[in-house]
Amino acid sequence: MKINPKQIESVMALTGSKRYEHFVKVVADWEEIWGLYQNGWALASTDDGQKVFPLWPAKEYAQLCAEKEWSGYEPESFSLKDFMSELLPNLKNDGVLPGIFYTPSDKGLTPTVDQLLADLKEELEKY
Repeated sequence: MKINPKQIESVMALTGSKRYEHFVKVVADWEEIWGLYQNGWALASTDDGQKVFPLWPAKEYAQLCAEKEWSGYEPESFSLKDFMSELLPNLKNDGVLPGIFYTPSDKGLTPTVDQLLADLKEELEKY
């Protein structure tokens, strides 16, 4: 699915919590999630040093963040099914937080794995 520049601009201008809501709705609808990859997945950290796995609802948003420390990284997708059944449990076991919808100027939200899973399941029940 291609996102037009106007939509990208308006979504990127939303607050972190509004981008989180958008992420959950889009991911439930399109059933895919995007990360940045280059010989390994892009990682970040919270202000207190906890590891974060940045995630986006579409390739276009991830591409915008492939700069600075993530220069050379490419958007890579995975299915919602794999995300919920494999990646999120692995993140939880490794003590890594999901980083929802970073922008070039904002770190986005870092919910717990359990919170993200609950929000995704709740949204999926609407389908």
